[in-house]
Amino acid sequence: MPIQPTERASLVAQVIGQLQNLIESGEWPLGTRVPAEPVLTETLGVGRNTVREAVRALVHTGMLQTRQGDGTYVRASDSLGAALRRRLHRAGLMETQEVRSALERDAARLAARRRTDADLEVLRSALAGRTTAWEAGDVEAFVQADVAFHRAVVAAAYNGMLSDIYSHLTDGLYALISSMTDSSLPDRDRTHFESHADLLAAIEASDPYAAGRAVARYIDDGTSALRLLQDADPLPSAAPPSAAAPPPVTGTLTGDE
Repeated sequence: MPIQPTERASLVAQVIGQLQNLIESGEWPLGTRVPAEPVLTETLGVGRNTVREAVRALVHTGMLQTRQGDGTYVRASDSLGAALRRRLHRAGLMETQEVRSALERDAARLAARRRTDADLEVLRSALAGRTTAWEAGDVEAFVQADVAFHRAVVAAAYNGMLSDIYSHLTDGLYALISSMTDSSLPDRDRTHFESHADLLAAIEASDPYAAGRAVARYIDDGTSALRLLQDADPLPSAAPPSAAAPPPVTGTLTGDE
């Protein structure tokens, strides 16, 4: 077979593949500012146009985000996360609440069956942090502790796919919980202390049915609270986060445009 010239498209695909590997392996974590175009060009051994096309393709998928005058940042750790983020950006808070309901209910049931003593320690600590933050009047810390508690429940379910999907919904979860917490609703509708305590007790007791009921309570209460807020003011959609500084790129590709 005669030698075929290297297609420009295949070189761009190689660069895309290497950048994806850096992101998916965790070498470039979420929020990392990726090296500037000249650095990538020199390190990868390709021309600026190749790097530019590869970065543009990853921005289009949602794995990278370009910030005007600031650089390009890692926005999702894999292509699934990128797709979910794009969808989440268009979702309303009520849609996010409904998806949350399905995931958290099953996660709680599984956690009640599978949790370890170490999981219980993490859950107790997160729940205590939630209470401490609320009593201190620190709404932001309360939201962070609440999200940490729910993520800990999902982690205790020991289902990798469920954990991956749930982790990609974290932005939406922050927006959702913040909208209810930082509002004029009565404290009971903003904190759900009793149902969260019941959820922890059910997981401690290895009772999946009680765990499912506890989740159903705070989800139903939260849905009612969202409707009240919606009636008072249209709710925003769910949104994304931010930055850091990167480790070096490794490996060189040969060839160029």
